[in-house]
Amino acid sequence: MHKGLLKTWKTDKGFGFIKSDTLKHDTFIHISALKHMSRKPKVGDTIYFEVATQPDGKTKAINCRIEGVTELKAPYQKHKQQPHRIAKSNFASSFLAKVASISIIAVLGFIAVNKYNTHSSSQIPVITNDDLATFDEQYPKVVIPKSTQNFTCDGRQYCTEMRSREEAVFFINNCPNTKMDGDGDGNPCENDTRFQNEW
Repeated sequence: MHKGLLKTWKTDKGFGFIKSDTLKHDTFIHISALKHMSRKPKVGDTIYFEVATQPDGKTKAINCRIEGVTELKAPYQKHKQQPHRIAKSNFASSFLAKVASISIIAVLGFIAVNKYNTHSSSQIPVITNDDLATFDEQYPKVVIPKSTQNFTCDGRQYCTEMRSREEAVFFINNCPNTKMDGDGDGNPCENDTRFQNEW
């Protein structure tokens, strides 16, 4: 620790120089090194300080105090207590943030499930007796001739693969991916000359 007199001080810029008998050159001091003191420095103050070398090679005073002036808070106490306080508040805030996040997600999930259930239940059609009475008119049954009992879906799709019009009708009504009713009128293979006599 060095001792010296504050030789110059520029209040408007917040810095000055300390002259010490133990050092060859005057030492630069910034107001930030004295922020824990109860008053600002003035020329003629006795300063206790340590010297630190900056990246540009110049030296500056650190860990400073003014002789006879009370400190607002000793630097060592500040460094001792603050990290502990920060750790506590960080823990508390991060814990509360997690709890809040989980609560928000749970509430949003609950709302989404309720909306889905309400939406799904509102879309289930209610069938009345009147609907049943008109059901056959709205959805006529597909009448499959008895002779089609021997027909089975075997992957055939085109009219050229059918042996009769009856077989083609069975295929378009019962088998997937058929390509025999281009105009979608329910009559397959209308242009196939082999089945003209069956119309």
